[in-house]
Amino acid sequence: MTLTATDSGTRALSGRARALAEDSAEWLHRVRLDPQGRWYERLHADDDHEVWIISWLPGQSTGFHDHGGSAGAFAVVLGELEEATVGDARTLESGEVRGFGERHVHDVRNVSAAPAVSVHVYSPPLSSMNRYDLGPEGELVTLRSESAEDW
Repeated sequence: MTLTATDSGTRALSGRARALAEDSAEWLHRVRLDPQGRWYERLHADDDHEVWIISWLPGQSTGFHDHGGSAGAFAVVLGELEEATVGDARTLESGEVRGFGERHVHDVRNVSAAPAVSVHVYSPPLSSMNRYDLGPEGELVTLRSESAEDW
């Protein structure tokens, strides 16, 4: 199955994330909760795409970041997450999927009182990410770049 960003936007990536979320019994037992930070594990990687699972305790977040040119999608499996972009925020509940293109910058966070679990699909596999902060006028300011070796 080829899961590239050219598949009608991110439909293929969103479909893969949705299918994995619906079949979470295959991998949910691997999830851990870590009060020190988000826990994550890569479930799958090949030349075409990769899949990550992430657990989120209340208050944990990614901070603003991009995906280094990869498109992606994530599905909320348990709980709810908030996705913030510059000037906007939306809540995604269990069963909801969010797909995004190669230039998407967001901050995903658990603002609820309960843990959350999500599954993420990226194509091509992540090779880098850029971290951002919001400047005084609400603009993105690059903080640093990370490579896959950093995770």
